[in-house]
Amino acid sequence: MLEHDIDDQLRELLPRLRRFARWLTRDVNNADDLVQSTLERALSRWESRRDDTALRAWLFTIAYRLFLDGKRRAQRYASMLRFLHHGSEGEQPSVEREVMAQSALQALERLPDEQRHLLLWVSVEGLSYREVAQLLDVPMGTVMSRLSRARAALHRLSDGETLKTPALRLLK
Repeated sequence: MLEHDIDDQLRELLPRLRRFARWLTRDVNNADDLVQSTLERALSRWESRRDDTALRAWLFTIAYRLFLDGKRRAQRYASMLRFLHHGSEGEQPSVEREVMAQSALQALERLPDEQRHLLLWVSVEGLSYREVAQLLDVPMGTVMSRLSRARAALHRLSDGETLKTPALRLLK
């Protein structure tokens, strides 16, 4: 693949990667840092790619794993983001459509990270089930069932229900 082609592909995917990073980090500056780290990692390991046709999924995988690594290292950072993000909930939009949109976004934020990321990849970023399965390194059927549960949980949260964690079962 020519260097010019690689550059064009990366430029084309950059807005999607940046939007995904913003959803993960909830902060423009941290999202830019994540995108830069992702591109740096991708370019330094360019020869280790397995599939030339799955560049988007590969970049999203790198971004997601870098985000998780950073989250593990910086639990204080995550609590600070939650504190800063919840400060803007007091505004009441005056239009019914905006209220419904805000309610849906709040429900999305209340989902566990795994379910929220899965919904974003499929619904917002347009990744196929196969690409998400490769990204998470799980079977495609697992992605489909997790997505179904995520959609059901989002629907329940949008209707005002609280998210209940399932009780652990005792196995013998």
